[in-house]
Amino acid sequence: MTSTLRRRPAQRRSVERVERMLDECARLLDEVGYEGLTTKEVARRAEVPIGTFYQFFPDKQGLVRALALRNLDAFLQRVTQRIAAADPGHWTDLVELAVDEFVAMKRSVPGFAVVDFGEVLTTPGGPALQGTNRMLDTALENNAVVADRLRALTLDLLDAPAGPGLDRALLVAVEATDAVLKLAFRMDPEGDQAMIAECKLLVRRYLADHLP
Repeated sequence: MTSTLRRRPAQRRSVERVERMLDECARLLDEVGYEGLTTKEVARRAEVPIGTFYQFFPDKQGLVRALALRNLDAFLQRVTQRIAAADPGHWTDLVELAVDEFVAMKRSVPGFAVVDFGEVLTTPGGPALQGTNRMLDTALENNAVVADRLRALTLDLLDAPAGPGLDRALLVAVEATDAVLKLAFRMDPEGDQAMIAECKLLVRRYLADHLP
């Protein structure tokens, strides 16, 4: 998150203000969508002066980018916690855990149905607003950033062979998961269960050729 900020909050009070602005941004995304989101309303609801908002965020897009990065950090942390609690015996269990956590966040985390890991959706399941495919990193598409973060998690948890083959496989898996889960949420605002199950099956069978 901090890499998207104009300046890094050093004091506890500043950290709390930034978190409040991100929280209100998420709630407003659910209420009015991205187009209806304004920096003025975020500052008002977070109870900070508008000047304070601009001390930390350059504009609305910068605020949403920081929220997307916070969402990605939260997702990876929650997946890691699920893995620790479940102690899975095979890498296929990790696919189940990751998809289940993503779906759970779509259903329960404020703003996540509109902005999960960067891309801004006009409705649950898409379509996405043009120009939001590089919200997390100006040089990489959002899914490439997600795949890279998952790669670090995979290498840490599995004795998987590092290299371009694994990098490519994880990117394909992330792209496929993204597409199928978007379809699941277009079919049902809560996520179509049958399509979610198909997503898991697709990713498990594809990665079987790339993971031990």
